[in-house]
Amino acid sequence: MLLVAASTHAAPAAAQVDGSVGVGAGTVRYPGGTSFGSAIISPSVRYTSDPFVADLSSSIASLPGGDWAGLGLADLSVVTAASAGGRQLGVEGTFAGTTRTGAGPTAAAHLMGEVRWSAATWGAELAAGPSTGLISGALPVTALHTRARVWWRPNAAVTAPTVQLSLEPTHFPDGWFTDAGAGATVERGRAVVSVWTVARLSSTYGSTAAGSAYLQVFVKPRVSLEVAGGSSLSDPYQGLPRAGFVTFGVRFHKSPRPPPAAVPRWAPLVPEPRGDSLVVRFRMPRARSVAIAGDWNAWQPVRLRLSGDDVWEGTLRLRRGLYHFNLQVDGSDWVVPNGVATVPDGLGGMVAVLVVP
Repeated sequence: MLLVAASTHAAPAAAQVDGSVGVGAGTVRYPGGTSFGSAIISPSVRYTSDPFVADLSSSIASLPGGDWAGLGLADLSVVTAASAGGRQLGVEGTFAGTTRTGAGPTAAAHLMGEVRWSAATWGAELAAGPSTGLISGALPVTALHTRARVWWRPNAAVTAPTVQLSLEPTHFPDGWFTDAGAGATVERGRAVVSVWTVARLSSTYGSTAAGSAYLQVFVKPRVSLEVAGGSSLSDPYQGLPRAGFVTFGVRFHKSPRPPPAAVPRWAPLVPEPRGDSLVVRFRMPRARSVAIAGDWNAWQPVRLRLSGDDVWEGTLRLRRGLYHFNLQVDGSDWVVPNGVATVPDGLGGMVAVLVVP
């Protein structure tokens, strides 16, 4: 059943709570050909605040012969505010448990310290910590769990496709195994598609692989249809075997899904004339320094001045024509200002467009 952990952090005013419940059916197939159908109920809750995120989910499934099984998962994360270079320190705890009619419960816990780096279109993480598992009637097992993870998306839009790669070496009492995973999530209109594949590599425990796909389609703002299928690796902490699965169902959401945002048709930046110079202004909340660099000065950053209310201002001397530029925030992060038309830079990124009429 669901395992719940408490936090001592006080939630700020901006904290949000969202939840959903799914009702569906599925089929599970174990190695050797054993399979069974199941009816499933799966509630979930997500709590989000500035430093703290908690994802709580569970499912109750019917088994042959009138039996039933329960699965619970709690993922808790606390992070510091990002530094000027986008670095954050954090702690993540993951707790899982299962129980079923006629069998003892199992549980697993993972506690990891993290270092994260993030920007608008990419992120990276290094983490390490202890993991432990408990099977009813057996001695607990403890392992050293490490993780390296990177993600990337082509632009800063929330709905942009996201690709993630991960590498998780784990030292069990009898030897090492490494889970290498790759996945992608794409959101288009009312549909969300996720695919994931993972390979477990080990000379001690043997190597194997698994993969899965998930499709969610919102038929109403608070109602979505879900279809998933694939396979899962064995869980060495709880003694759960490798299995294949297919599920489908309907999910009811507490909060309505926002309508798809219209694609903005942004225009090039046109500076404001001031005497024989040109003035540019950018609103950059929480920035400590902002510089502008463009193809008119060989991309050398020139500091802008803070003119009040998070607005940074600079003076340029340019002839009539079309130019390209980007902003450097806090001495390290290169960003394209919001609301300005962009073009590819030829290196996989984007640059903003400035026009002097």
